[in-house]
Amino acid sequence: MNFEAIRAEQTGAVLQITLNRPEARNAMSLKMVGELRQALAAAEASAGKDGAVRVVVVRGAGGHFCAGGDLKDMAGARMRAMQNTDAAQDPIAEVNAEFGQLCVDYSRTPLAVVTVLEGTVMGGGFGLACVSDVAIASDTANFRLPETSLGVVPAQIGPFLVERLGYSQARRLAVTGGRLDAHAALGLGLVHAVTSTDGLQAELDRVLTDILACAPGALAATKALMARARFAAPQDMVAEAAAIFSRAVQGPEGLEGTTAFIQKRKPNWALQ
Repeated sequence: MNFEAIRAEQTGAVLQITLNRPEARNAMSLKMVGELRQALAAAEASAGKDGAVRVVVVRGAGGHFCAGGDLKDMAGARMRAMQNTDAAQDPIAEVNAEFGQLCVDYSRTPLAVVTVLEGTVMGGGFGLACVSDVAIASDTANFRLPETSLGVVPAQIGPFLVERLGYSQARRLAVTGGRLDAHAALGLGLVHAVTSTDGLQAELDRVLTDILACAPGALAATKALMARARFAAPQDMVAEAAAIFSRAVQGPEGLEGTTAFIQKRKPNWALQ
């Protein structure tokens, strides 16, 4: 696929997506949002095929991850709202919802998602950091949640921030116009590792090695189970979890994994 606001490069089972507007610190335009969703959809559609994507890595070009939404898009939406006479349509809400749907897509994907965070991390970029399975930060990373200090609301980021950090920390960041450096983000659990810029690739390689050692189907099923477990009591999930486990054990991955363990070799998915 040909993209303008992002680059997408696949190496083996890993798709690396680079936010590619360095002149604007990778501010997230509607075009970028659309392309990020298209790239993920294409990666998901490859499942079960030769050359399937198993991991999506998202990072930014030019030393920054993402400076939030593109002000030009919001200005255009505000202008359309001023000219709009149809009360059933709200151009500003429609633009904002696009950012939220992007985060939903990356949150729900059965693929593993890794974010590599440098420099400015704001807005939709902050949201992507919150929904990634593994977040690696350079010590240059600067996380900001400035919406309330600008008189607006972190409407789409808020739910994912609560999910990632918990209600108390999310509230604190929201009411203080939150600023976090990489080490503070690590302490809160927003990111999982902090390294120097020079060490980012080595840390990413370690994470990718660990992810690719896991069976793709089992990984997807585990992500789905954990997503449901956030809203259910453990006792209410016993039967469902048992059925999921039974299907996995009797499936091709379960058979290959246990056989490989007995034979003291790597399973076939770890050899790709």
